[in-house]
This record gives sequence, structure tokens and C-alpha cells, in this order.
Amino acid sequence: MKAIIVHTADEKPVLNWEDVPDVTIRPNECLVTVRATAVNRADLSQARGNYPPPPGASDILGLEMAGEIAAVGADVTGWQVGDRVCALLPGGGYAEQAAVPGGMLLPLPEHWSFAQGAAVPEVWLTAFVNLFLEGKLQAGETALIHAGASGVGTAAIQLAKAAGATVYVTAGATHKLDRCRELGADLAINYKEQDFSAEILAVSDGVDVILDPVGAGYLARNAEVCRRFGRIVNIGLLGGAQAQINMAHVLRKRLTIIGSTLRTRPLAEKIAITTQFADRFWDQLLSGELQIVIDSQFPVEQAQQAHDYVAQNRNIGKVVLTVA
Repeated sequence: MKAIIVHTADEKPVLNWEDVPDVTIRPNECLVTVRATAVNRADLSQARGNYPPPPGASDILGLEMAGEIAAVGADVTGWQVGDRVCALLPGGGYAEQAAVPGGMLLPLPEHWSFAQGAAVPEVWLTAFVNLFLEGKLQAGETALIHAGASGVGTAAIQLAKAAGATVYVTAGATHKLDRCRELGADLAINYKEQDFSAEILAVSDGVDVILDPVGAGYLARNAEVCRRFGRIVNIGLLGGAQAQINMAHVLRKRLTIIGSTLRTRPLAEKIAITTQFADRFWDQLLSGELQIVIDSQFPVEQAQQAHDYVAQNRNIGKVVLTVA
């Protein structure tokens, strides 16, 4: 089969579509013919050598996919060859085929394209687990979502609103802020032109849950804008890993700072997260009440261009790679 393989030239990753050994499956897995996958920031980081896959996972890029089942493992029930599916992966999505545990598969509706299916698992499950299972977001609370126009951000806005929360977001361009408002954001702040902490405290007494992929650059202000018992859920380090914080905010407000990743969790935990998400929100995705936000599509052979596009922060929502 073919897959994207990362090479290095002039200390920069180069992504090539080339022949690799065929995938084999375990008894608890299905072999899926991949029709679409999607680009995530984690893929860019892995390509640079900064985010290795967890032990036992494929070292091929790609944390999600949609396609058709080509073979079913002996211990798998409920699935058959030809079923249209999508799934979260620990790796291996940028390829013609992927091995996926049966418990991780979600049915791909007939009215969805493969591109739509590939745009769901990573960002919607990331938003779900961090808002609700880690952040304990409740109806009537306020959530601050940084990088609101990202894939995770566009999903998180909608999930928080569907749960009855008020939503504040940050983004770096007018058209991105406008799209966040269209998706339900109650306050949209241009972080390049405004101090988000000042803007939030000018209109409210703060927020309850913060979903933050930035890290060090935002930690102190995140603590400043939290209400009592606020929860800061950090899911990335785009703004660095080393930070200073006023611990008086943490103690006085009894804040909780949570570090969270999805990729490295045990399989049983990821299956449980997938099931909980499907039980609570899948019907709203199927109906279109929750929108799958796709910015653009590239053939998988153009994965390099797709990575460059995401690295330049040009996307609103997901960038999808289609596989012929």
C-alpha cells in the first residue's frame, strides 16, 4: 500500500506519498480502506520529530480517518466488510489502509461524505473530553475557548452552546471571529489587537472553564479571568512550555489546572470516551444541528501543502486529505 512518509531536508520535514508494507490486523481490529483523513497540529509536531506516537501505534501520520471496512478481525462483532466508518486513531491515517480496534469505529452516515467523516473524530472527541470529562462544564457556566477558529475550537464552541453554556473565544483575524460568532460564540476577541483578559473582565466576572492549546503564553491571564473553582484545561503548547503564574489566583479562587492529551490514553478509555460522545451528541451531528466545519480539501499526495496551509494559520475548521 501507499502512505505518507516523513523525510528530512535542510532540517525541515518533507512528506512523500510512497510504498510501505501492508497493514496487518489483530483479532480485535478491522482493516479499513481509508478514503479521507485530516490534518491536526499534532501531525505537524510529529513530522518535526517532536511528538512520537505512543508505543505500539503506527508511526505513519494521521489521527483520524473515514473509509470502508475491508476485513474484520476474528474477535470483532457488530461490523462487516463494506461498512462505512470513521474513527479516531493513535496514528496511521495518512495511508491507503489502517488497522482500527472495533470499539473505536463509528458508523459513517450515508448522507455524509468521507471528508465529513474524517473531519469529526479528533477534534470533536478532543473538545468533548476536555470540556465535559476534564473541565466538568455545566449548563449556565461560561467557557473560554482559545483558538476558536481551529478544528477543536469550532467543535468546542458548538458543544458548549449545545450544553447550555455561554461561550467566549479568541482568534486572530476578523473573518475568523465572524465565523466563531456564527457558530454560537457570545464574545469573540482578537488576541492580536486586544488583551483577552481585560476584554472578558470588562463584560463579566470571569469564566468557569478554559480550553487552551496555547500554554505558557496564556497561563497567567487564564488564571486571572477564572472565577472561583475555575478549571483551566491545557491541551497544547503553541505558546511555549515555561510560564510564570500568580499563585494567589490559584489559591484564592481554588483553581484547577489540568493537563490533557487524548492520543496516549489507554484504548479502553478512548473507547469509553467515543461511546459517551456518541451517546450525548451523535444525533445532533447527524441532524446537522452541530456543523462539521471543513475549511479545505487536498489530495493526500499534497499533504506537504496541507501542512504548510495549517502552519500558516489559514484554516477555519478542518483541513481534509482525500485518498483515491
